[in-house]
Order: sequence, then structure tokens, then C-alpha cells
Amino acid sequence: MNTLMKPLNKSTPAFDDRRLVLRRHIAHHGAVYAVLGLIIVLIVGGAWASDRFATFNNMLNVHQQATGLALVALGQTLTILTGGIDLSVGSLISVAATLTSGLSDNPSVGWTMALLIVIALSLAVGLINGGLVLWLRVHPLIVTLGMGAVLQGAILYYSLGPAGNVPDGFDALAYGRYGVVPITATIVFVLYLAVSFAMRHTRLGRYVYMVGDDEYAASLNGIPRARVVLCVYAFSSLCAGLTGIYLAAQFGSGQPYLGANYTLASITPVVVGGTVLTGGRGGVMGTLAAVYLLSLLNNLINFIGIPSHYQLIVQGAAIILAVCLNTQRKRVTS
Repeated sequence: MNTLMKPLNKSTPAFDDRRLVLRRHIAHHGAVYAVLGLIIVLIVGGAWASDRFATFNNMLNVHQQATGLALVALGQTLTILTGGIDLSVGSLISVAATLTSGLSDNPSVGWTMALLIVIALSLAVGLINGGLVLWLRVHPLIVTLGMGAVLQGAILYYSLGPAGNVPDGFDALAYGRYGVVPITATIVFVLYLAVSFAMRHTRLGRYVYMVGDDEYAASLNGIPRARVVLCVYAFSSLCAGLTGIYLAAQFGSGQPYLGANYTLASITPVVVGGTVLTGGRGGVMGTLAAVYLLSLLNNLINFIGIPSHYQLIVQGAAIILAVCLNTQRKRVTS
């Protein structure tokens, strides 16, 4: 009998190698599979609880409602992959939204200049965050927490309440559709695919993983850590700024506390989607899957009439559970 036709014996090295590969694959991607499974369970359960939940129109609404969280979580994923974190995103979202509507309502500025100012400011905040992390050599949690307080105080000095109004037609940024498909939400989905490809197939993407996995080893191998950190925090702040612009278009004006809940909310899908808080493991597609899971869950909570403050309880519980599961995954892969 041809040896190629014989099944692998369970005691052979080849079988052990395959089993090890399978265990590591499940350990690395198990969170994503679990999230996708939960999405299916949630859709089925929601369809049973409400006949309007699993309709095509409601799924499109969920797709659109996920846009803001997806944007800010994309940048947060990259900071966490480097072993850092960005706690300034919530305040920066408030700043971006308030300045967008406030400056757009000013005839001497206009909405085009307002957008350019907000984007430039967001990039500047990210570069300052990254620069302080490198210069002070303290944990990014401390740096970005302080930056968040500075931004929140500054925007309250600018306005204590809703500032201005966005111009007519600006709401198309949030509600525009091509046929029935939300345009901005679909662009964000494509952006995730592009970033996921870049993380796996470009030098900078691989550097992000290497810095997060072992900063010392990355330095010994000539990885430009400073450049990676600056790029990652600039991208995170840019995503937060774009989120603020989107929310200003969605609500018609910006408010000083509009982004308050997004600091916790931006971390939740990252860890639920399988990215380890210590860095080096995870990916943006897991984050995107978790964004849709949380958006579906919040949508279902609204459908069945549960008070909205339970959403924060769910987010906190999800973070605790995800961190516990990620710890177990790390032990398996080690």
C-alpha cells in the first residue's frame, strides 16, 4: 500500500505538528470565531424577541450606527497592538465635534476650513501623545489620560454647551446612502480591510506587531520604534477626529461631552475582538466584528425596551470577560 495513502498515526511527529498548528490557530483567532458565533446567536435571538430586529432595513441601520465606534476603535486597535493605549480619544472626539459645528457656523471660516483645522489639530494631538510617550518614558495610559483632561478643559473653555450648527447638506456625511447602502459606513468597512492588509503585508504593519510583542527585541533588530509610536498615535487621534466630525454631521451640532463614553467604548471592541492589551497579538478585523456585535446588542437593548445605561454595564462586563479569555489564549500560545 502506498505510504501516502496511510492515515497519520496519532503518535507521529507530523500529527503532533498539525495539532500544535491547530491549537495556535484557534488560540490566535478563537476570539474572532467566538464573536462571529455570538453575532449569529444574537441575530437569531433578536429575531425571536422582535419581528423587526432581523429585518434588512434594521441591519442596514446597525451598519450605519456602528460607524462612529468603528472609526475610533480602528485607531485604538493599533495603539494597543504596540502595547500602549489612548485614553484621550473621548475628549478629542468632543473637541472635533464641537469645533466642526462651531467653526462651520462662522462665516469667516466655513465648513471646509473647519474640517482642515480639526484634522490638523487631531494629528497634532496624536504626535504630541506619541512624543510624550517616547520622551517621558512613562506608560501611555498616564500621558493620554492627562492629554484627555487638557482637551476636555480646553473645549469647555471654548463652549459650555452645543456650539453652532453644521451647514445644510453636511448631514449627508452621516446619513448619505448609495441606493440603500450607507456610504460612510461602507467606506469605514473598506478602510478596515485596507488597514488589515497593510498590517499583514507592509513593513510598518509588521513593525507595529514587533514593537508590541517585544520592544527590546525590536530595538535590537533595528526597528524604528520612535517612528512606529508616532505613526500609531497620530493615526489613533486622526480616527478620533474623524469620529467627531461624523458625530457632528449625525447630530447637527457638537457638544463638549459628546465623546465622553467613547473612551471606554473604543477599548471594548478591541479586547473583545481578540487584541491582547499587552500588545503584539490581535488584529483590526476582530475589532470590526466586535463593533458589529456590540452595535447589534445595543440595538436589541433598544428594541426590547431595556434602559440605555445597561449598555455601559454590558461594555464593562465584556472587557473583563475578554481580558480573562485573552489571558488564557496567551498561556496556550506560550
